Amino acid sequence: MSRPEITPVILCGGSGTRLWPLSRKSYPKQFTPLIGDHSLFQQSAARLSGKGFAAPVIVTNSDFRFIVTQQLSDIGVDPGPVLIEPAARNTAPALLAAALVAAQDNPEALILAAPSDHYIKDVAKFQESVLKGADAAADGQIVTFGVAPSRPETGYGYLELGETGANTLSNEETTPLLGFVEKPDAEKAAKMIATGRFLWNSGIFLYSAQTLIDAFHRYAPDMLEAAQASVTQASTDLGFLRLEATSWAQCDDISIDFAIMEKAKNLAVVTHTGDWSDLGGWEAVRQHMDLDETGVGTHGAALAVECSDTLLRSENDSLQLVGLGLDNIVAIAMKDAVLVADRTRVADLGAVVKQMRKQDIVQADTFPYDFRPWGYFESLTIRDRFQVKRIVVNPGASLSLQSHVHRSEHWIVVAGTARVTIDETVKLVGENESVYIPLGAVHRMENPGKVPMELIEVQTGSYLGEDDIVRYEDIYARGQGAKG
Repeated sequence: MSRPEITPVILCGGSGTRLWPLSRKSYPKQFTPLIGDHSLFQQSAARLSGKGFAAPVIVTNSDFRFIVTQQLSDIGVDPGPVLIEPAARNTAPALLAAALVAAQDNPEALILAAPSDHYIKDVAKFQESVLKGADAAADGQIVTFGVAPSRPETGYGYLELGETGANTLSNEETTPLLGFVEKPDAEKAAKMIATGRFLWNSGIFLYSAQTLIDAFHRYAPDMLEAAQASVTQASTDLGFLRLEATSWAQCDDISIDFAIMEKAKNLAVVTHTGDWSDLGGWEAVRQHMDLDETGVGTHGAALAVECSDTLLRSENDSLQLVGLGLDNIVAIAMKDAVLVADRTRVADLGAVVKQMRKQDIVQADTFPYDFRPWGYFESLTIRDRFQVKRIVVNPGASLSLQSHVHRSEHWIVVAGTARVTIDETVKLVGENESVYIPLGAVHRMENPGKVPMELIEVQTGSYLGEDDIVRYEDIYARGQGAKG
């Protein structure tokens, strides 16, 4: 009997504050191209595709649902169910809901639970490690993946191998797991690695849907009941599966490690000897860059002059970042925020973001690009009675049929072609052409082409807020006053 395909469950929540300002609550690190041309989420989906893998199940929130589907479409990955969490409840409820959905079709479906923000360069080696654990998972084991440590890292949790795991770091068989170890200090990490019985905890698990459901039945029955009710009462929303909110709120806010893994007895480990990083901070990003002979890494419009052991990264082509005589520095420049930090202090960025929030600094959480179901926009300048935006509309996408109470708009198409509706008139507007939308006019912008359409929008009026919208039709089923 052939083994069933492995169904990846990719978790797409979190805020990634340790990679501020590139990663923020409104657009966290998994959606950004930190290393390479594709985002970490896209890289995760790609390496969990192909032979041996079923369509991925995605667990995300309402704010990210259209980003998820657009990024998957961009790399040609057709997802399975996309589950929308009504509220963030950590990894235990998310993975349980995904298992319950998968079990509706096949209780014995093999599930690979994976975060969306890990960086793994050697895809073939990783897939090889996953397949090593498939038989054990099919036999009722919960298989976790430990990474052979290359240094006494204090930023990761560890897995302690059982006695039969001593000196088997290159053994292809699964090994019993003795226990989990929280992030250690440097001295403890060095002692653990010296024993040869400890691996970095990757946070990736392989199990059958029924095995995980049975574990919740034993160790967290109340959560199982609440999650089952939320899945049973879930509603379909534009192809997404929106979990029912009242029952979902009864699930504990707890990680899968604390809820299940630290209690379960049927745990096994596969040792992954290839590369792996959770890219938890800017130092981890620097280590995976192509550094010069002085340890300097640059990205974008960045120039290092007589620098050493430094990371310079500019995310704005029109903003040139220059470092002169810097040593041990991380400098990240964006259009609305700049980080300059000692490399030894970048692990403290989470606390810095919390401080920014207390001072109501909007850049703490808000990304300069505002992503919508149809594309995105950025505000180029805003004053009391006017605002200028750059708007990008995806091929085949359409904004809602709407009007504004307080503002009029000028649209100048700079790339592609727009189909514009103004009251009863519908016309095509090409590159270097413009159109005026009077205050109160019922209008719509569409991209009928096969390439992104880009325009400059000039708004003028007494109020320029995103909630000044009277919406008449919307293919994304948003209500009155919703953005975009």
